[in-house]
Amino acid sequence: MKHNSTAQFFRTYGMFFVLLVLLAALGIAEPRSLSSTNAINLARQISITALIAAGETLIILSGNIDLSVGSVMGLSGVISAGVLRDTQNPVLAVIAGLLVGALAGFFNGIIVAKGKVASFIVTLATLGIAAGFTLLYTGARPIPVTDEAFLFLGQGKILGIPVPILIVAGVYIILWIVLTRTAFGTYIYSIGGNELATKLSGIGVVKYKVLIFTLGGVLAGLTGVVLVSRLGSGVPTLGSGYEIIAVTAVVLGGTSLFGGEGYIWGTLIGASITGIISNGLNLLNIGPYYQHIVTGAVVLIAILLDRWLRSRE
Repeated sequence: MKHNSTAQFFRTYGMFFVLLVLLAALGIAEPRSLSSTNAINLARQISITALIAAGETLIILSGNIDLSVGSVMGLSGVISAGVLRDTQNPVLAVIAGLLVGALAGFFNGIIVAKGKVASFIVTLATLGIAAGFTLLYTGARPIPVTDEAFLFLGQGKILGIPVPILIVAGVYIILWIVLTRTAFGTYIYSIGGNELATKLSGIGVVKYKVLIFTLGGVLAGLTGVVLVSRLGSGVPTLGSGYEIIAVTAVVLGGTSLFGGEGYIWGTLIGASITGIISNGLNLLNIGPYYQHIVTGAVVLIAILLDRWLRSRE
């Protein structure tokens, strides 16, 4: 029983202590990391990771995975930029980006739930399709964004707080309520924990799977819109690599890749860890190629730690 409680404690709170250790180590290695300017930049960077990882959390909790979130994020972002260019309507541009994400998520959910195809395979295919459409739509050239109202989403501040951080706070509060206070949240955990038992209990597993993937797509679309606003450009390679970043944040946050276990606030901690690692390596002048190696190693260690802790419970 002691082993069980210890393992559960580390699964729930372990990464919070890792976050504190990383912050302390980075502050010692590079005092510039503690400056207010770097802190704001780091928070903005983390907000993008946290936003796309939020949707991935729902999908992984349900016992699935979405490898297309990066490409869907990129496609949503450039479509949003393109609609803004053509219509000069920032509201319509945001809606277009969210709609693209929703349609991609709905497509994934239908194929996974009704077609009974592994989510890994389906979303890998969607990754390629979305990336291809992004290049076709942009002609492999960035789409500049100059509309002040649209740029406010990624560059503006409210009471001194960057808007992307406020968006993330709102999203996480809503998802926390959904996962802990609603029947839908209970179904997400139930499907991830034992899909067959959930189905036999009379719950519409297919319907909820489609909804989960659709919500994940909407959040990927929202991330693309916010990032385009932050950069001031719809870059064709906008979402490249974000699928591994999203999964890394979710796993580091304590959500099991096997589904049914995890907390939405843990994902925020996981996103913070990935952001601090990336920011720290940049401040220490460590090249981007090494950053990919470090990220991959962190994912592997997190998965092995997750399996070990599960075996101790």
